Amino acid sequence: MSVASLFGMSTPLDVDISYAGEESRKQVEVKVEKDRREKFPLYLDGESVAGKVTIRVKDGKKVEHNGIKVEFIGSIELFYDRGNHYEFLSQAQELAAPGELRSTASFDFLFKNIEKQYESYHGINVKLRYFVRVTIARRMADVIKERDIWVYSYRMPTDLNNSIKMEVGIEDCLHIEFEYNRSRYYLKDVIVGKIYFLLVRIKIRHMELSIIRRETTGAAPNQYNESETITKFEIMDGAPVRGETIPIRLFLGGFELTPTFRDVNKKYSTRYYLNLVLIDEENRRYFKQQEITIFRRKIDDGFPPDEPLPQEEQPQIQTADAPA
Repeated sequence: MSVASLFGMSTPLDVDISYAGEESRKQVEVKVEKDRREKFPLYLDGESVAGKVTIRVKDGKKVEHNGIKVEFIGSIELFYDRGNHYEFLSQAQELAAPGELRSTASFDFLFKNIEKQYESYHGINVKLRYFVRVTIARRMADVIKERDIWVYSYRMPTDLNNSIKMEVGIEDCLHIEFEYNRSRYYLKDVIVGKIYFLLVRIKIRHMELSIIRRETTGAAPNQYNESETITKFEIMDGAPVRGETIPIRLFLGGFELTPTFRDVNKKYSTRYYLNLVLIDEENRRYFKQQEITIFRRKIDDGFPPDEPLPQEEQPQIQTADAPA
């Protein structure tokens, strides 16, 4: 949107931004609003961003300007702080000196080997964007056009990938042991685990496992926490008995997950939790949360991996049994 249009004035210029080779570039479809999705061209850390700016003059009029520039910007927008956009990345190039436009003009731009240290993110209270902005400086009001790209990050988690094993319970009523095979998972992974009942003296109606995403924005005292349930998965219906083991197998590939983000630019975090819930016949709920780490792998997005994958994270190849 141009600044001029905010004040009800029509702009005498149309501005179009195109990216070099975007027809053959991978596109990422993202939910940008509750009922609206958009596709963005995908870029990786260190890739150059090149393209063309085309400016069309409406109605054949000549348009005076005080210079044209193009910028590549990485910014974080916090929805409770709408007046402030925090730019963690900004590069600018002059496209034209002050003068006048009489007809359609095109300008190439190139931002070479740009570090894009964070992954793009559209959350509940925060948005991390990378975009190209074209500004045509004018005496009355600047004409501004922006176009976003999407960025994936493939930074591996540094925490250890241990299995999770915990015992929880209520004294003399319920005692269970649950185990998950790992503490970190890639986006298309499978969570495998089991729940073992050591003591059952309450009447359990059913048990479910959910994945919760918790987004934390800002810093105290202006800190906001939003939790959303990504999926809820019933793992048991009916009363268990002592000594019973309930298996867990939850495929992550079907859900819209992001990697775990911890303290991005000191502005926000996004963490994931496995939430085990038992509901008894009187509708009382007993639950235990366990944080897990989720990360992105290049191999899942069709890129060659930077380094060999650990054995436990190698893709599993299933082969058909040979005919007898």
